[in-house]
Parts: sequence; structure tokens; C-alpha cells
Amino acid sequence: MPEVEVNKGESVDRALKRLKNKLEAEGIMDEMRRLRAFETPFQRYRRKQRTAAKKSRMRFRANLQVFKRGNTNKEEEAAPEVTTAVAEETVESVAAE
Repeated sequence: MPEVEVNKGESVDRALKRLKNKLEAEGIMDEMRRLRAFETPFQRYRRKQRTAAKKSRMRFRANLQVFKRGNTNKEEEAAPEVTTAVAEETVESVAAE
């Protein structure tokens, strides 16, 4: 359980806000809300499906960011070198004319 010490001169409201943020970050508040009422097996199934879908979206977005940044494996890094060589050949042929 997270603990919060009230600093000297700090209001109690501010300390409660820090405690609430810590509880929320650890997921304790979500668990309390979930356990407040009975959850049917179907509701549990739907909740797990939603969390799995959310995790899948987050993984997809993370992989998409890596792809957009150009952080790819070595095979894909070879392709820009080929296009650079082709570009140099076209520049040389234009300069020769």
C-alpha cells in the first residue's frame, strides 16, 4: 500500500491528491471498483478481451513507431544503399551529357 507523508506547510488536500495519484498508478482504485460488485463470467471475459485488445493496439503502435523512424533490420538497410547507387549513376549520366 502506498504511503504519503504530509510535508511541513503542505495542505492535507494536496497530500490526498498525491495519495490518489499513487493509488491510481498502481491500479488499486480500478481493482476496488471492480470488486465492489459481483462480476459475471461473461463480464470477466469481456473485460479481459478489452484489456487484451488494448495491449495489442499498444504493441502495434510501438512497432509502427519503430518502422516510421527507420529503425529496421539490416536487410532493409541495404535497400537505401542501392537507391543511392542508382541516384549517383543518374547524376553521372546527366553530368556526362
